Amino acid sequence: MNFGQFVSYIAQGTIYTVGVTLISLPAGLVIGTVLALLYVYGGKTAARMLNLYSSIFRGIPPVVLLFILFFAVSKGINLSAFWAGSLSLGVVSSAYQMEIVRGALLSVSGDQLMAARAVGLSQLQSIRYVVIPQAIRLAIPPWSNEAAIIIKDSSLVYALGVPEILRRAQLIGASSHKYLPAYISAAVIYFLLVYITTHLLTLLEKKLAIPSNP
Repeated sequence: MNFGQFVSYIAQGTIYTVGVTLISLPAGLVIGTVLALLYVYGGKTAARMLNLYSSIFRGIPPVVLLFILFFAVSKGINLSAFWAGSLSLGVVSSAYQMEIVRGALLSVSGDQLMAARAVGLSQLQSIRYVVIPQAIRLAIPPWSNEAAIIIKDSSLVYALGVPEILRRAQLIGASSHKYLPAYISAAVIYFLLVYITTHLLTLLEKKLAIPSNP
């Protein structure tokens, strides 16, 4: 196997890495956003419960949670390792994304919520049309960091047998006894994926930014 075939074999795992990211990142965002709204507007009891949720999921290594959730999700459900692993990472990410969205929601001035209520909007309408659009802009910078983390954490699904980048690097390294080139190739591919993702999100942040007054 020449070097081109060597790298090509590893790079083919990119489709699985991207697939895991495109499932787990949005899944974590949806779950995290719902939980953040409950945390901020759901009262003290909800806040205490979700604070515990956040502490547990952020205090246990992701790979341990991945195995726990993998066997919990796949038990009794005919899910492939790819789907079960992706959804499990999404649940793990939801705790981090909940904190991102919660911080963005709290960064929006409470005066704006009261002003929206004063002009006749309901609580739900005020949150939907006034608070959330501003919170989205504020959440993009930390969310781009979470996107980069998810891309890197997608490598954890190799432990479930998913043939993504790291798994392929491990296999090709074992068969050719060229571990260093294999893992360097994997590292370069991960770096490019993270770089492209963060660059695109930076462009999105600039596009959504509110122009400052001259």
